[in-house]
Amino acid sequence: MTFRKHLKYILAAAVLLQSLPAAAQGGLPSFADLAERLIPSVVNISTISRDTPEEEKSPDFVSPNPAIEHFFNQKENNQVALGSGFIISEDGYIVTNYHVIDKAEVINVILSDNTKVEAELIGTDLKTDIALIKITTNKKLSPAVIGNSDHIRVGDWVLAIGNPFGLGGSVTAGIVSAKSRDIESGPYDNFIQTDASINQGSSGGPMFNMQGEVIGINSAIFSTSGGNMGIGFAIPVNQAGWVIEQLKNSGEVKRGWIGIKIQPNTEEIAAAVGLSVSNGVLVSGLAENSPAAKAGIQAGDIVLNFDGHDIDNTKNLSRLVAETAVGHTAPIEIWRNKQKLNFKVPVELMSEEPSVPGNAGSEQKAAPAEKAEDPYVIRELGIKVSEIDAAALDKFQLPPDSKGVVVSEIYSYSDAVNKGLRIGDVIVKVDKKDVFNVEDLKNFVNEARRENNRPVLLLVQDKGILHFAAIKLVEKK
Repeated sequence: MTFRKHLKYILAAAVLLQSLPAAAQGGLPSFADLAERLIPSVVNISTISRDTPEEEKSPDFVSPNPAIEHFFNQKENNQVALGSGFIISEDGYIVTNYHVIDKAEVINVILSDNTKVEAELIGTDLKTDIALIKITTNKKLSPAVIGNSDHIRVGDWVLAIGNPFGLGGSVTAGIVSAKSRDIESGPYDNFIQTDASINQGSSGGPMFNMQGEVIGINSAIFSTSGGNMGIGFAIPVNQAGWVIEQLKNSGEVKRGWIGIKIQPNTEEIAAAVGLSVSNGVLVSGLAENSPAAKAGIQAGDIVLNFDGHDIDNTKNLSRLVAETAVGHTAPIEIWRNKQKLNFKVPVELMSEEPSVPGNAGSEQKAAPAEKAEDPYVIRELGIKVSEIDAAALDKFQLPPDSKGVVVSEIYSYSDAVNKGLRIGDVIVKVDKKDVFNVEDLKNFVNEARRENNRPVLLLVQDKGILHFAAIKLVEKK
């Protein structure tokens, strides 16, 4: 090879080296010392459940996304499930996932030295997929050090230790890929995403930072094959700590409740209510005689701050309210009528809520065009409406006390199509003003037209459930 070619390769290597991070230039870090120190705090868990007939089996902890898997090994023939956990105290308390020990009759814990001890179930919390168990042993236990998950940054190194495929303590390394992920597995999703290799059997295992502190509980993976694809999710330890403490003290989780229904704020909703930015969340309804209703909160208010915390999404507010002590009176700042107002809301105990049936699976077809001369066509909204009379009550199967106007057609050009308005929905209010008939609706829409074609904020009742929709007006032709 000529000197010129040698020089070419040397220069190319130098350019590549300069483009690498400093840590990579010096070689990847060794995690050996850290792993050796941490492994004794991690346990393997096996559970034995009663043999359930196939037709009765149904997963209790699932995500609407079929690619999201809560990973543990389940051998259907003898109902043995394998997962992971970690020790949090010298007297034997161990944290794992709810779905690892769900329906278990026997919970066995295998320590890092292969000692096998039967565990007692202390408590579980389905909504966060957390369980607390306890073992009694003469062995000296090595509790994990709990860190602060709020301090992690995207790009930080992390270690995941668990029991993949029942092989025993295994260590993998990766980075924090993202924070505050919502994977629709529960009402308080706030997951840490990582590319550390995580597989079946690792549920309940800890995620460590480089100081050897637990900052997450490995709980789910995104996979189209059932195996690791470099996308794993962990419950932040700061969120889990509050749940674990309650389970340890009382065996159950007691959450706060103020009785509001909420939905995300959007740029269109913010414009409709005169808010310059789309922060906060929208109150779409209130439970009758709820603490929020008694305090003066109204449907259509935008919650900007709760108990000293700025609100940026619905999960954030739900989690804050749930973790507020029952009996505490929380200050709440809202946006109403283009100004900020402050209230104080006493927090009550959340009871178990019945599930509300939705409309998943039903189909809507937008009408291709409207008849312009039809007085019931609201061209600015791209919909046709009907007065609520006996015929409408019967045709659209509306509650007998329905008030407002009912949507009978939706046209293809309408923003209402994009915002999920449906045939049979009842428009109850426009910009927080009551709608009693078609003329009311037209008048309120005309007001918005005169105010620079701003969006209108509709309060819509869909099968008894109230929600807001900000609809852009159709441009004049």
